[in-house]
Amino acid sequence: MATATWNGTVLASSDDTVVVEGNHYFLRESVVEGVLVDSSRTSVCSWKGTARYFSVLVDGQVNEDAAWYYPEPQDAAAQIKDRIAFWKGVEVTA
Repeated sequence: MATATWNGTVLASSDDTVVVEGNHYFLRESVVEGVLVDSSRTSVCSWKGTARYFSVLVDGQVNEDAAWYYPEPQDAAAQIKDRIAFWKGVEVTA
């Protein structure tokens, strides 16, 4: 079971994650409703494609751009399509 936690709050928990480059990618359904806020940030990976970001919102505190996903990944990264990964102080344990 992989779990993503920030400021003592569980953001996501699942037995079904995909690990790419050391990051657990969670199914959207395994992320707690209401903890993700759309962000305008994007980034580009040469082999995964363009990532979009979410900020994490817990008890009124915001962790800017702390989650990302690939809505249309390159073929080599198809297994992470629309799955969400975390960073920036979000603790992910497996």
